[in-house]
Amino acid sequence: MGDDLRNDVFKNFDIDRQQVGAALSRFLIGAGGDDDNFAAVQVGIIAGVCNTLADYRINVLDISQTIMEGYFTMMMVVDLALCQEPFDKLRAALKDYGEGRGLSIRIQREDIFNAMHRI
Repeated sequence: MGDDLRNDVFKNFDIDRQQVGAALSRFLIGAGGDDDNFAAVQVGIIAGVCNTLADYRINVLDISQTIMEGYFTMMMVVDLALCQEPFDKLRAALKDYGEGRGLSIRIQREDIFNAMHRI
């Protein structure tokens, strides 16, 4: 999001624009696969996702992954502040990479995720 647009959106509010900009560039990536032997046959899942993100100049801020009862799960918090590509292109690249590995990979803004999961 460009600084001009961000300033226009928040010009009437007493909000720290730098803090808002940082919040708007944070996204969550979730990945999952359900093969019973997934961990044994898949090498480099995280490396592949991270390489895809690096191609788009995206920084990984936090990552967690586990195998739960045969289900591979991974959550990442990433920063898109330096990404110059359209969001739909990134989403498609992650989806394509995931489908090639038998994974479902989704990306969404962190603030939307938090709002959807708040009780």
